[in-house]
Order: sequence, then C-alpha cells, then structure tokens
Amino acid sequence: MGFGSYDESEQEDGHTEDIDENDGVSVHEHTHEGEVSFESDASQDELLDKLGEIKDDAEEDD
Repeated sequence: MGFGSYDESEQEDGHTEDIDENDGVSVHEHTHEGEVSFESDASQDELLDKLGEIKDDAEEDD
C-alpha cells in the first residue's frame, strides 16, 4: 500500500452492528460549578517574571 491508501472494506456502509450508541463520551460528565480563589504575597510583576521563567524553561526543553 502506498501513502494515502486504505482498506476499502473499512469504508463500506452497513458495519454498524457492533457500535453501541451508549458508548459515547459525555462532555458534561466532569463539569463542575463553583469558584476558586487564592491569596498570594507576590506582586503582579513577580508573578509575571515567574511565568516568563517557566516559559523560557519549557522552550529550552523542546
């Protein structure tokens, strides 16, 4: 088989007998409502500097 080839039998219609409609994924299964808050002694500039360091470290790992 070359690039882009496929098994034509996989593309035929009518092979749905083994598909259970209840096997789908619920996008709301882990939906939570609420809020999160935290307090920090760090200033906004300190937090932004730390974020920059984290991004720089991630780029070096690539």
